Amino acid sequence: MNIQECDILNSIISFPYTNQRQLSETSGHSLGVVNRSIKNLLQEGYINEEIQPTKKALDMIHASAPKNAIILAAGFGMRMVPINTEVPKGLLEVHGEPLIERLIKQLHEVNIHNIYVVVGFMKEQYEYLIDEYNVELVVNSEYASKNNLHSLKLASDFLSNSYIVPCDIWCDQNPFSKHELYSWYMVSDLIDNDSSVRINRKMELTTVSPSSGGNSMIGISYLLKDEASIVQKRLQELDKDSRYDGSFWEETLYDHDKMIVMAREVLSSNIVEINTFEQLRELDSNSNHLQSDVLQIAADALHTEPEQITNITVLKKGMTNRSFLFECGGFKHIMRIPGEGTDQLINRREEAQVYHVIQDKHLCDDIEYINPENGYKITKFFNHARVCNPNDQNDVQKCMNRLRQFHEMHLSVDHDFDIFGQINFYENLWNGKPSIYRDYQKTKDNVLSLKSYIDAHIAEKVLTHIDAVPDNFLFVTDDQGQEDIRLIDWEYAGMQDPHVDIAMFAIYSLYNKEQIDELIGMYFTEGCNKETRFKIYCYIAAGGLLWSNWCEYKRNLGVDFGEYSLRQYRYAKDYYKIFMEETNEGR
Repeated sequence: MNIQECDILNSIISFPYTNQRQLSETSGHSLGVVNRSIKNLLQEGYINEEIQPTKKALDMIHASAPKNAIILAAGFGMRMVPINTEVPKGLLEVHGEPLIERLIKQLHEVNIHNIYVVVGFMKEQYEYLIDEYNVELVVNSEYASKNNLHSLKLASDFLSNSYIVPCDIWCDQNPFSKHELYSWYMVSDLIDNDSSVRINRKMELTTVSPSSGGNSMIGISYLLKDEASIVQKRLQELDKDSRYDGSFWEETLYDHDKMIVMAREVLSSNIVEINTFEQLRELDSNSNHLQSDVLQIAADALHTEPEQITNITVLKKGMTNRSFLFECGGFKHIMRIPGEGTDQLINRREEAQVYHVIQDKHLCDDIEYINPENGYKITKFFNHARVCNPNDQNDVQKCMNRLRQFHEMHLSVDHDFDIFGQINFYENLWNGKPSIYRDYQKTKDNVLSLKSYIDAHIAEKVLTHIDAVPDNFLFVTDDQGQEDIRLIDWEYAGMQDPHVDIAMFAIYSLYNKEQIDELIGMYFTEGCNKETRFKIYCYIAAGGLLWSNWCEYKRNLGVDFGEYSLRQYRYAKDYYKIFMEETNEGR
């Protein structure tokens, strides 16, 4: 049978047959297709002369009937900022009903009660579903570093005659059925530039180029045994490859230029994927989850009402925080929300003091609100801005000039940033767990031995940024075309040797020694003496261990920074050796 014949046979089984026009309406196919399909179904023995299913058809229907469903609900839902600081995406309410509960009820309506929910972010909030709906929870402990390909892999043993369902879908009509005759993937009639597939005349899903757009990918799928076996095998293979850590499970469906399953097309008005605050507001303006504490804070700070905050979009998630962009009062603003575990990493009162000292110096972004208790911050958005390109020498030279100008202001606050103290502090946050590096203690002892040289060669301490990395240098161009450079993200700033900032720029940029020496030359345009250069090498070693320990702490929270963390540890080891060799200390 082809896909049209399957659809028509399914309609014959699901609805009492009256006439072919009714079959056309329930199957979604034209009268011509219905006529041809009935003729073929008769010839193949799937229906009799009364247009009733035969035993052959009923046996096939039974063999392909849905057995279970896997709901994917582990992710952050980063685009749902600011709501995702308070509730996981599957529990967002539309018309008073959590999304995931609606999906579960719709599955129950077609007698699917064997339901697995893969959870991760805020997993505890889903626990009640076990008692309420008798679901089984599958925990994805790597939700922060891997996408839903890994989530489905964890539940892959259950795949066979299975629905796969994202938790952030709201379906006006029940998308599930008691009868399924073939494997499919659901798309809508909406053309979406983010889609990678398009329906062809054969109802196949063929791949399209990234710029051409395709049918909007809903994410619901049904897999019969054969296709489920293929997906299971590919999940096992791809999940072992770190290149697929950020991939969606749909990656397993592609075979060259098309998917291995057929298309199931629905009207975009009937099914909505809720990815953003604005989409929820459009679907249900009275949703309880629109009453966000974060939005109320922003509204109060800007002397307005939450309803006046519009066009909310998520910005790139940083290593420490998440931020979102919004419009209010005719201007764009950015609100920062501290990330997981940052309450232990950052002293927000000290940060607020730093902003108080620099606020009128044109050094940083324009602060509109900062809370010294929880770290929430609102700044004006620069319309024409970009960050430093660490591989562009002209950019880097400008940044070093700006950095030196800042240092020569000799600003001060009443707290220090103690690199060696912070190394121990981050290590203590591991809660007794050993380092993932086998030679950590030796590396740490070597780095700590550099402190005496550093202390002997510090000329002065001034307010130092500490996190003066390329991404925190903002090149801003005003309406007259004048360029300015602002330093953002002053969370770690404190009194310190200003030359620490040079080291931090270098190690974040993953520079090699030649590039590091060039960077030092850009800061010290008059030339750098060897003692200061050696001291900066020491800071590179210390900074490498500092941020390596920081990465280990974040890793224990489920956040992995990949190559960055490994390279930081290498800086600790390599620049200890370089210092020892170049100062002849190793003899």
